[in-house]
Amino acid sequence: MTDIPAAGDTALRQAGAVPLLPADPGRIGPYAPLGLLGSGGMGRVYLARRADDGPGLAAVKVIRPEYAEGPDFRRRFEREAAVHGRVRTPRAPHLLGTGFDDALLWMATEYLPGLSLAEAVRECGLLEPAGVWRLVAELGEALSALAAAGVVHRDLKPSNVILSPRGTHVIDFGISRAADSSAITTTGHRVGTAAYMAPEYLREGRCDAASDVFSLGCTIVYAATGHAPFGDGTGVDVMHRVAFEAPDTEVMAELAQRDSALAALLSACLAKDPAGRPTPRQLIDAATAAGHGRATDWHGPLAARLRDRQQGCAVLEGGSVRQSPHFRTPLEPVLSPVSAPATGTGKRRRALLAAVAGIAVGAVAVGAFLLTRPDAGSPAAAPTGASSVTASATPTAAKAGASASPSGKDAGEKKADEKKTDKREVQTAAPEESSSAPDSTPSATAAQGGGSTEAPTPTATVTKTAAPPATPAWISGCTYYSGTEQTEYGDKGQRVVQVQCMLTKRGYSVGGSGVDGEFGKDTQSAVKQFQSAKGLEVDGQVGPNTWAALRSST
Repeated sequence: MTDIPAAGDTALRQAGAVPLLPADPGRIGPYAPLGLLGSGGMGRVYLARRADDGPGLAAVKVIRPEYAEGPDFRRRFEREAAVHGRVRTPRAPHLLGTGFDDALLWMATEYLPGLSLAEAVRECGLLEPAGVWRLVAELGEALSALAAAGVVHRDLKPSNVILSPRGTHVIDFGISRAADSSAITTTGHRVGTAAYMAPEYLREGRCDAASDVFSLGCTIVYAATGHAPFGDGTGVDVMHRVAFEAPDTEVMAELAQRDSALAALLSACLAKDPAGRPTPRQLIDAATAAGHGRATDWHGPLAARLRDRQQGCAVLEGGSVRQSPHFRTPLEPVLSPVSAPATGTGKRRRALLAAVAGIAVGAVAVGAFLLTRPDAGSPAAAPTGASSVTASATPTAAKAGASASPSGKDAGEKKADEKKTDKREVQTAAPEESSSAPDSTPSATAAQGGGSTEAPTPTATVTKTAAPPATPAWISGCTYYSGTEQTEYGDKGQRVVQVQCMLTKRGYSVGGSGVDGEFGKDTQSAVKQFQSAKGLEVDGQVGPNTWAALRSST
């Protein structure tokens, strides 16, 4: 197998990811994260492999816990997965699975080793006419497949189009919907990106396959000219131009100079009347008629970047998942200052100071004993964690902590003028990070004088420190939710996971499914048993009093 630790960081970056942080999960359902592809306000997207070393790479979207536990958001997420699952085409990544495991709500799709169209234009230049016609044909194929599945994408734009060695692909079905379902928009609100929305959607909230063709036209104009046909941005002025005005004359003139047939086709795609736009099938036919029925290679700089990305993915696939911890950004221990080598007078002074310190500490010990010993006739008091005074020549390292900031795009794929994250553009995003620093770090010992070490200063202890009580497992091992919101039968999400976790670690059974985030009859029964044992009102509901009892150390 490939030596991933040696080539891991390079391969990750070639594949479009960056190393994981200590706070990132080590396992997401059946997947082991290798690197971070992107993040946004609602979740993170990880580059991952199956933990059993199965073939292929996956893009695994993980939703932030505060969103994941909301019933409305869960329904929306499940609807996205259901819509994506209906689409079967090489022009979209395959849905691999979804789940809610260990408090992580996730969705896995096939990882496409490519660049978004936005990134390709920004970093590799405008597509050549042959590449633009290839885009017309392959996006036409993608929209044909969506139409056959009864799906309307509703957010087709450069950051949601991936160019790979295999061709063109459409990603991010976060606001897509089945054509036979109700729209999720409300009066006065539209979901999507203004510069690529269809006019009928902006004016009336109506969106169908012809609306996706309009967005396709805008996207391909961008690929050929580097500009959206109605201007960039998200403001009301852009929406007004899309809904009521003609495309930018300079942009369309530039397009006509490059390829008049292409300009005529895209002008038809941008018609205000949906009935005047070509169908996806007609787009494919137009590309064939223009002599571009067979896919041509992407232009030089883009082709080189895609080969590089593919090579990085091959390295990651060639190694074992057991090597994936090498991809994490290590915690940086805070080392204590190293003393300068001591010679001559310095050694004598150190010995003298050590002796004085030993005498002083001894005096403190005697004084402490005389002041704290019990009277001869009185019972001895129980220890209450007496403090200790210790002198040591071995400075310990300060504890190191780490905190990091879940449909993502490549880490560098943010659209500059919109300042938003891709999923490659991820509209969902980062799970809530928490510090995962170890309880302690190895102490740092200063070596002096050619590797030899000075003898440590003697250690004096006044009294033996009473060991602090161990933190109960139901406190240290259950950190999914810290509030006191009423939690009861029928609830789902993080609050329920927290209740179930604490109950099981206290020895109560929550049913055969274990900690599954669903407050069913078995969980309710366990809550009642706990309430009875603690002398609380037995109602099977977890309110403030029951939360407090669950979090107590006894």
